[in-house]
Amino acid sequence: MFGGVGISMEVGLVGKPNVGKSTFFAAATRAEVEMASYPFTTIDANKGVGYVRARCPHEELEVTCQPNHTPCVEGTRMIPVKMIDVAGLVPDAHTGKGLGNKFLDDLRQASMLIHIVDASGSTNAEGEPCPVGEHDPVEDVKFLEKEIDHWIKGILEKNWSKVSRKLELAGGKLEKVVYEQVSGLGVSEANVSTAIRESKLPEKPKDWDDEVLLTLASNLRKRTKPIIIAANKADMAPEENMDKLNSLDYPVVSTSAEYELAIRKASEKDIVHYLPGDDDFEILNEDLTEAQTKALKSIREFMQGNGGLGVQQVMEKAVYELLDRIVVYPVENEHNYTDKEGRVLPDAYLMPKGSTALDLAYTVHSDIGEGFIRAVDARTDRVIGREHELDDGDIIKIVSSR
Repeated sequence: MFGGVGISMEVGLVGKPNVGKSTFFAAATRAEVEMASYPFTTIDANKGVGYVRARCPHEELEVTCQPNHTPCVEGTRMIPVKMIDVAGLVPDAHTGKGLGNKFLDDLRQASMLIHIVDASGSTNAEGEPCPVGEHDPVEDVKFLEKEIDHWIKGILEKNWSKVSRKLELAGGKLEKVVYEQVSGLGVSEANVSTAIRESKLPEKPKDWDDEVLLTLASNLRKRTKPIIIAANKADMAPEENMDKLNSLDYPVVSTSAEYELAIRKASEKDIVHYLPGDDDFEILNEDLTEAQTKALKSIREFMQGNGGLGVQQVMEKAVYELLDRIVVYPVENEHNYTDKEGRVLPDAYLMPKGSTALDLAYTVHSDIGEGFIRAVDARTDRVIGREHELDDGDIIKIVSSR
């Protein structure tokens, strides 16, 4: 639980130093973080809360909402998502190079990863500045895969000879043994079972060599740490770099975190009216310097050509598509859509698609889940059971004995 709202997922921001990772984090969360153009500016992980958007039901229901922890801005509900911006990754981080061990440990509980890539190619493999277009951003994607795969492999192979011998002599379920090895990564037994099936492993675990373990690690990564690429600095990226990134087997969103942070700051100072994710803004203060006017023109040109600045789009694609979440509004009075304090549509929860009414009850509070009696669909006033699958935008009352 976080501030009364269940947001168990954690989105990890990853990437090498100096690609705009901390700028992306600051823009998404509006948290003040240290930013500079040299490696390892971020040493300790920055944690904060970003938001994803959903259409608030209050307009459809013709009521005035009173959000508790999920603000409503001009009819758009802003739903919190935990974010972690970790230390920049460099090649061979899994061996401890740079801040590698800390970087990888910080990612253990991340539900998915946003890989911030310098699409302009203006930072080399070590995160040091170089001329635009000199570095191939695809190399950064490949090295992130490699580092995480080797990290997971290292966890898998810890005491593996002893574990595999015990498994062969005493028997037991392979999936359970592997799950116990990697349970600290926030994986499920279902993830492990699928990864084992996809890896086509030798029958006897004692025969698994480095290559076999690396294959299993790679499949575990794909199942447990889905990745979306934020092609950052897209405002100055060569077209061929964008083409290369878009050809990869990952969702890719063109972003300019620097522009996003600048326009959000301008909005906070009432220089412009801008809502995160919009593809344009309104200038409110005409008394601008020549530099400000030029900067706003550049931001607008990129924004309109790109359909937005990308930061909000990455967040929402990550949560709604990669993590397959829906939005559900729990209430205590199904007729007035209020909680016990009388607040209308107080909270919005991000739930995995396929969640049931009972899942929602447990998410609100474990006691409510344990005492579950029934639920009510507030829109239809229909009683629903514990196994009823929820739809995006549902407003649900939970009836519980506790």
